[in-house]
Amino acid sequence: MTNYTHLELEQRGAVRWLWLNRPEVRNAFNEALIADIAAAFADVEASADTRVVVVAARGSAFCAGADLNWMRGMADYSHADNHADALKVARMFHAVHSCSKPVIARVQGDAFGGGVGLVAACD
Repeated sequence: MTNYTHLELEQRGAVRWLWLNRPEVRNAFNEALIADIAAAFADVEASADTRVVVVAARGSAFCAGADLNWMRGMADYSHADNHADALKVARMFHAVHSCSKPVIARVQGDAFGGGVGLVAACD
């Protein structure tokens, strides 16, 4: 399994657990976490050993949506940069939603904004 920046993977038999791991910011999305989730689902699709995926989170919140510090940094992005960033988010949600294996969201604590979107993309 690949190493990720803000995502922990755990294989328990045929179940692959994907743990959002940014508890210090309530597992808020940033560019790295979005890329990690999209890549992890590509790995899941390639894994014959995985039959079910569980998306869970470390800490007291499931996902607070977008990281406000990350969004502040995007304030000076051009229209093209914002469009490219939005496509990355859309591809992440599509990777979750279109996964050929059942995807379960194990939600503890708060889920806001994009965190609700992540839950909605699961089965």
